Amino acid sequence: MRAVFLDRDGVLNRAIVRDGKPYPPGTLEDLVIAPEVAPALARLKALDFLLLVVSNQPDVARGTQDRRQVEILNAALAGALPIDDFFVCYHDDSAGCDCRKPAPGLILRAARRHGVDLSHSFLVGDRWRDVAAGQRAGVRTVFIDYHYDERQPEPPADVTVPNLTRAIDWIVARASQGAPVLETSAALANPRLADLKVKIFADGADKAGIVELAKNAFVKGFTTNPTLMRKAGITDYEAFARDLLESIPAYPISFEVFADDNAEMLRQARLIAAWGDNVYVKIPVTNTKRETTAPVVRELTKSGIKVNVTALMTAAQVAEVCQALAGGAPAYVSVFAGRVADTGRDPLPIMSESLKIINKHPGVELIWASPRELLNIFHADSIGTHIITVTHDVLAKLNLIGKDLDEYSLDTVKMFASDAGKAGFKL
Repeated sequence: MRAVFLDRDGVLNRAIVRDGKPYPPGTLEDLVIAPEVAPALARLKALDFLLLVVSNQPDVARGTQDRRQVEILNAALAGALPIDDFFVCYHDDSAGCDCRKPAPGLILRAARRHGVDLSHSFLVGDRWRDVAAGQRAGVRTVFIDYHYDERQPEPPADVTVPNLTRAIDWIVARASQGAPVLETSAALANPRLADLKVKIFADGADKAGIVELAKNAFVKGFTTNPTLMRKAGITDYEAFARDLLESIPAYPISFEVFADDNAEMLRQARLIAAWGDNVYVKIPVTNTKRETTAPVVRELTKSGIKVNVTALMTAAQVAEVCQALAGGAPAYVSVFAGRVADTGRDPLPIMSESLKIINKHPGVELIWASPRELLNIFHADSIGTHIITVTHDVLAKLNLIGKDLDEYSLDTVKMFASDAGKAGFKL
């Protein structure tokens, strides 16, 4: 079992800062939980982390706080956040105990009680004592630097971040590194199309190409969107869709709404859904004003309409969408891994985390959307992604899967030589 050990004041609730130094809240009236805390912790729970609070509360020993009041505050936090357990040191430095951070006693006690594997666990704190305790306990450490007027961690934490959200981003990325090392896996050393478990959906708006791809046994469905349709010169949305559905009635196919307000999205979605039983209605995760479409998704899925929620790029978005889809009709969630990669970020940790969230919701499938190369099909397959949407130009390369690399090298040399000859180059 792995865990994230969390300091309390300054991490779960806001510390009270006076003269540059942080202090704990004294009463429930002083207790403030920042709005980003609950969603951040939910991401960790979705990855099956235990969340264990390890907190110094020396004001009890100093006589300025009552132990019962500390317990009341902890109970309030437990009621608002998905915390598994609290471990508190009530001593001051003069006690010489093994539980007051920077000593690792609280962490070690929590690990023994819950059977925690410290080598795969993390600590998040906002003071040097937190980081030192984590280092002594053998966990990876995250320091949230609020620039208090006090000493910094030395040696420094594994990473320093400005807030809890960034701390969780870092943990999630490291936690997901336990997935197969794709570049050295046997499956990718000798790829075979027949070994794939991921379903390939063709993504495009060229009818002739779609109909031809429907003859390919490896293509299991289709998606399109307004951008692809515009590039294909389509001007009558409904006529195109109905014509396509007549040509490929047996495949799941997604058509997207193009409204930007909830009421019109609902109207368009119901109209599109009526075109066929194999239709999934694509709903963007937000409108252009960054307003969530979760209410639209919830209403549609509860009424039995199959939806494909699209344009997601974070696991937090996936968690929100899955809550809206819970208990509804079959659905897809499209995370744009290719666009994530376009920003220089590795999409695999996000996709792995998204898959763990989605797998807790029966009837919901994860789509690896916007792949940039054929290899992405095998990336998606290696982590258990349900579906990958692939454009027609990438699908045209399926015949290259498993091609002998020496032969491919020779083909490339011949291509350069042929093109140089055709161009008539001379030196």
